[in-house]
Amino acid sequence: MSSSRKILAFDLGAESGRGILGLFNGTQLTLDIVHRFPNGAVRTLETLHWDVLRLYGELLNGLRLAVSKAGHLDSVGIDTWGVDFALLGRDGTLLGNPRHYRDPHTEGIMDLAFARVSRSEIFRQTGIQFMRFNSLFQLLALQRDGSPLLDQARHLLMIPDLFHYWLTGLKVNELTDASTSQLLDPASCTWALSLAEAFGLPRGMLGSIVKPGTVLGPLRASVATDTGITPVPVIATATHDTASAVAAVPARGEGWAYISSGTWSLMGVERASPLLGESALEANFTNEIGYGGTVRLLKNVMGLWLVQECRRTYERMGQNYTYEELMRLASEAPPFGSIVDPDDNRFVLPTSMPQAIAEACRQSGQPAPEGVGATVRCALESLALRYRWVLEKLESLTGQTLRTIHVVGGGSQNELLCQLTADCCGREVLAGPVEATAIGNVLVQAIGLGLLADLHQVREVVRRSFEVKHYEPHKPERWAEHYQRFTALLQSK
Repeated sequence: MSSSRKILAFDLGAESGRGILGLFNGTQLTLDIVHRFPNGAVRTLETLHWDVLRLYGELLNGLRLAVSKAGHLDSVGIDTWGVDFALLGRDGTLLGNPRHYRDPHTEGIMDLAFARVSRSEIFRQTGIQFMRFNSLFQLLALQRDGSPLLDQARHLLMIPDLFHYWLTGLKVNELTDASTSQLLDPASCTWALSLAEAFGLPRGMLGSIVKPGTVLGPLRASVATDTGITPVPVIATATHDTASAVAAVPARGEGWAYISSGTWSLMGVERASPLLGESALEANFTNEIGYGGTVRLLKNVMGLWLVQECRRTYERMGQNYTYEELMRLASEAPPFGSIVDPDDNRFVLPTSMPQAIAEACRQSGQPAPEGVGATVRCALESLALRYRWVLEKLESLTGQTLRTIHVVGGGSQNELLCQLTADCCGREVLAGPVEATAIGNVLVQAIGLGLLADLHQVREVVRRSFEVKHYEPHKPERWAEHYQRFTALLQSK
């Protein structure tokens, strides 16, 4: 592949980040991970922050490693998680460390917000699922607490926008990540300025919006010199990681749903326009923007965070399990035990996830899972049940029959969860590609470089380049009774 274009994607998740070199020959794509680095919350006193300065240093290291391996690069782009942001002062200086979305300062803020602007009006203007850590509520928590940052802020940049600014000097907001803020109108793809004004938020900090695939400009000269790279284009890819992942779903035609599976599970469908009516509001679904003006109608589900936090708790107890060992123990545990709502607030930032799961079971009149395998199986079966609930709501909201579920991202490697999902939902599950976010990141950059024309061509490349694994449902009728238990559990809350 000597004629391949060399496209560097930085994919930053809540636990780790990677620099991934995409080699694209115009027909097929291969990936090469050139840099890995940890990520996570940094606690100062009782506040959780992101260490964005260290992360920026890791991006620079990744640039050096990539050019050392590849010889040259054709472009660079960054994707991260959504909702979190940085505030910049008049001279572009970073004002404080960006908050982590799990920081507790947003507890109770939604009730205060709804006393000023109704829930239905906020949804009508933004179409976003209500979660206390959305950017809107983080800003309102700063306002409530009298933070001086809002008075000094001249620019609000989402996390990938911040890194693009440091690389290029250009302060803009990329559309897909801006759409997670609950400050964007998904119909017009412009800021919901009247909503910001209704809350007394400074509208001037909401800047110019650019579409995914926009070439922002070359690396700043000092960055190029520091990293040994010529000033290659920095491209605003689909900077929200889910937008990149969904762009890489290897689907054909209609009648499919996706699950972008990792720390979070984001399950939805791709549409041409948002759904902003009462039914979508009642179901608490979200309308986020994807590549090409598509709308990702989806539900955020707590996801494999439940298992990740169980594993961390066991490690603190001196029990060091690999994920493979946890899945083996879960597969050996008896099926259809106690179940929980994966989106229970007690799971957002628990001291001990196994204890939180046990407490949730006991409070709903069920026995607590006994042992590691039963606890992890409870989490996985509860996720599969939640996916079925979301699937049925998607079909009801859109009028579509969804015959296939595409699972992409790291969770697509979890064979037990994929099979449970197929069984519970009674649908074929197609798992893969694992690196969907990085693939989407690279191929949207390829559109920006003029190498591909549209989303249809992107998905053709994905199908040619990466394998998927098929899971057929086994005895889905066995899940009927347990799904009734699950829906009753949701209704009792």
